[in-house]
Amino acid sequence: MEANIEKAKTLTEQDANIKSATLNDLEVAKAEGQTEELRKGFGTLSLGALCLALMATWEAVTSVVAAALTNGGAPCLFYNYLISFIGSVAIAASLGEIASIVPTAGGQYHWVYAVAFPRQKRVASWITGWISIGGQIVLTASAAFAAGLQFQALITLNHPETYIPERWQGMLFYWLVLGYAAAVNIWGSKILPHTNLAAGTFHVAGLAAFLIVLGVMAPKHDAHYVFLKFSNTSGWSNDGISWLVGLLSAVYPFLGYDAACHLSEEMPDPARNVPVAMVGSVVVNGILGLAWAVMLLFCLGDLESLLTSKTGFPFMQLFLEVTKSPISATMMTLAINLTAVFANSAGLTSTSRTYWAFARDNAAPFSAYFAEVNPSLQIPVRAVILVTALEMCLGLIYLGNSTAFNAILSMAVLGMYTSYLLPILYMAGHGRLSFRDDEFGPWKMGRRTGLLVNIVAIAWLLLAIVFCAFPGVNPVTEQNMNYSTVVLGGWALFGIAFFLLSGRHYYSGPVMVDS
Repeated sequence: MEANIEKAKTLTEQDANIKSATLNDLEVAKAEGQTEELRKGFGTLSLGALCLALMATWEAVTSVVAAALTNGGAPCLFYNYLISFIGSVAIAASLGEIASIVPTAGGQYHWVYAVAFPRQKRVASWITGWISIGGQIVLTASAAFAAGLQFQALITLNHPETYIPERWQGMLFYWLVLGYAAAVNIWGSKILPHTNLAAGTFHVAGLAAFLIVLGVMAPKHDAHYVFLKFSNTSGWSNDGISWLVGLLSAVYPFLGYDAACHLSEEMPDPARNVPVAMVGSVVVNGILGLAWAVMLLFCLGDLESLLTSKTGFPFMQLFLEVTKSPISATMMTLAINLTAVFANSAGLTSTSRTYWAFARDNAAPFSAYFAEVNPSLQIPVRAVILVTALEMCLGLIYLGNSTAFNAILSMAVLGMYTSYLLPILYMAGHGRLSFRDDEFGPWKMGRRTGLLVNIVAIAWLLLAIVFCAFPGVNPVTEQNMNYSTVVLGGWALFGIAFFLLSGRHYYSGPVMVDS
C-alpha cells in the first residue's frame, strides 16, 4: 500500500500543465495499476433499467406529493415538475459529458479531480466524494423510509379505528426493507441485472395500470383547478416562498441517475453507455412522471381529506376514495411500495460501489478494510454492510421527529445536488476551456452548447438546494423543523476532521491501484 501511495504522489507531482493535471494522471494510473475486480454483469439495458427503478419518478411523485399540495396546491406540483424536468435533463447531460471523459465507479469525485484547477483538485475531489457518499446514503435510505412507512400505513388503511401507529414500528418496517436490500446485494448479486430489468418493466407497466384505473374510475377536476388554482395551507405568509418550499415534491423524484456511473466498472464501453443511461433514464422517467402527475392532479378529489388522512400519505386516501375498497387501495399502494423496495436495493448497489471506490483511493476511514472485494462474490461486501448500517442509524431520527420523512427527503436533495453542483461548476469554469476537442468522450455537447447547458444546470441546482432546506410548514417547532442541514453539516464536519487529521496524508487523488 505504501508503494501505491508513493506512486500516486509521484503522478500528482509530475503534473506539469493543465492537461497532465487533469486527465493524464488518471489515464496513466489506469494503465499502470487498474485491476478489474468487479463482475461485468451490466449492459446498457440493465443499467438503464436500474436507473429507472432507482429514480422511480412517477412513484416518487406519488409518495411525496404532500409537500406540493400543502405549499401551493395542484399548480405547484405541475409547474415545479416541468421546471425540475428541464433542470434535471441539463444536470444529467452535464454530468454525462464528464462521465464520458472519466467513466469510473467513483463518479463525482473522480470528475472533479479531472476538471478542477490543478491546485484545488485534490481537496475539491475529496470534499465532493465525501458529500456524494453522504447524499447517496440518505437517498438510498429515503426509498426504504418511504416503503417502510407505507407498509405501516397499510395497516392504518385497513384498520383505521383500531390500529394506533407507533414510530418504533415504522422504524422496524424501515429496517426490514434495508435488510432485504442488503441480502439481495450480497447473495443475489449475480441476478441483480435481471432483477433490475424486472423492476424497470414493473415500473412502466404499473404506470399504465394506474393511469387506466384513475382515468376510468376517478371524478375529475377541471383544468383551472390543475393549472391555476393556487392553495397555500403551509403557514408561510409569503406565497412565493411557500411555492418554492414545495419544490421538494418535484426535485426528489429526479434524483439518482448518477447511479449509472457508479457501476461503470461493471459494464462494457462505459464512456458511451453511462451517459446514455443517465440522460435516457431522466428523459424516460420525466415523460412517464409528467403523464402521471397530470392524471393525479385531475383526480385529486377533496384536497383537505387527502392532507388529513390517517395514513399520513395523501395518495393512499385517494386510492381508497377512487376505488371505494380498502383491498383495491391496498393492492395499488403495494405497487408503489414494492417499487420503493426495488429502488432501495438498486441504490444500495450504487452507493456501496461509490464508498468502495473512495476506500480504494485511500480516501475513506479504514480504507484498507472497506476496499476489499469478496473474491468469490466479486462485490464489495464490507461496503454493502457499512452503508446498510449507516442507513439503519438514520432511522433513529424518526423516533424523535414527526417530520423526519421530509427531513430525509431534504437531506437527499441537499447531498446529491451539492455533489452534482461541484463537478459542473468546475467543468464550466475550467475544464471546458482547457480540454482539447479530442479529449472529450463520445458524449459531448460542444463548447457553446455545453456551457449553456452547464449554466442552466447550475442555476437550477442552487435554487433547489436553498429552498429544499426550508421547513415544510410554518410556524417552525422542534417537532416539524427541517433538520437536514444539521445532519448533513455534522456529516461534513466529521469528514473535514478526518481529512485534516488523517486523510490528507494518504489521499493523493482518485488513482486506481492493483489489488
